[in-house]
Amino acid sequence: MRPLLAFLLLLPLLSGAQFSEHIVAGDLKGGYQVVAADVNHDGKLDLIAVASGQTDLLWFENPTWQRHIIAGNLKGMINLAYWNNQIVLASDFSSDPRKSIGLVTLLVPVGDPRQPWHTREIDRLTVSHRLRWADIDGNGKKVLVNAALAGAKAEPPDYRDHVPLVLYRPPEWRRELISDANEGVQHGVFIVDWDGDGRDDILTASFSGIDLYQRQNGGRWKRTEIATGDPDPCPKCGSSDIAVGHLNNERFLAAIEPWHGNELAIYRHDVQGWHRNVIDTSLVAGHTLVAADLDGDKGDEIVAGFRGNGGNVLLYHAGSSGTWTKSVVDPHIPANACLVADLNGDRRPDIACIGGPLLKWYEGH
Repeated sequence: MRPLLAFLLLLPLLSGAQFSEHIVAGDLKGGYQVVAADVNHDGKLDLIAVASGQTDLLWFENPTWQRHIIAGNLKGMINLAYWNNQIVLASDFSSDPRKSIGLVTLLVPVGDPRQPWHTREIDRLTVSHRLRWADIDGNGKKVLVNAALAGAKAEPPDYRDHVPLVLYRPPEWRRELISDANEGVQHGVFIVDWDGDGRDDILTASFSGIDLYQRQNGGRWKRTEIATGDPDPCPKCGSSDIAVGHLNNERFLAAIEPWHGNELAIYRHDVQGWHRNVIDTSLVAGHTLVAADLDGDKGDEIVAGFRGNGGNVLLYHAGSSGTWTKSVVDPHIPANACLVADLNGDRRPDIACIGGPLLKWYEGH
């Protein structure tokens, strides 16, 4: 099937950035995650698409966006992580732990990445949900972090149980527990070198709020509470998605709150700690969050997407007074996930988003 290459209007945004919209695919079933990676090693970033309602894992080849099947006969795909010419995929997912197998699969190309990849099961962890690579030792040898959505004994709607955060070290792929201190739903995970020591740390967003995990000497993990998130009773509590940004060399946190929530909150730090400021309450089932400098002003903007009421992709730009201005990037996509990357090689950031039947990229100008 030939890819859809629809070119729509130029979208001027209040941040100073402009984007042209392109449709990569319009026939996905339950588009859930998009990942940018140079799959065929030609120097261009391709797009890998996870669609939970179909059985084929797809990648789209830049610049024509021709689709290729990585593997088939998969069900309930929910998340993947790409690094070092390999994919790890979480599938057989259900938000009800009693119905979720939580299959974790390694996929490796056999020669031409346009041909089907070799698959190997490495684990089954109930409600495996978010996979990320992280260099926790600072030596370039990354481990795979698996943040489950909930504990194995949890039941909706309140999901009362401790939820595991684990890692795997290739090539053994043996599961190691980082922590199960978070409770309820653990929805978001963000990898960041928090303290600048050359080693990656882990931020999680859950019913417990925003928490930081740092590996200590000897392999022990330290958990630090950053914020408690939305103060309402659970399951409308805590945080759902998390991103780290910078303004004038000052770090800030952006969070969608509560779980699948309507709020976009900004956290800024002073000597008294982290302070929460809700800048928008109009999201409908908020589900994706990215912080990046989209207009070259040395300060990060926020890209947020929600999937309710037909969906939306929004852009927030920080003003000099600490206020944020909102613009609409796309009012017609139920955005489950977005990313920022240079997809056309012009050294300007572009945006890609996925949701429902759609995979789109927005070319930055």
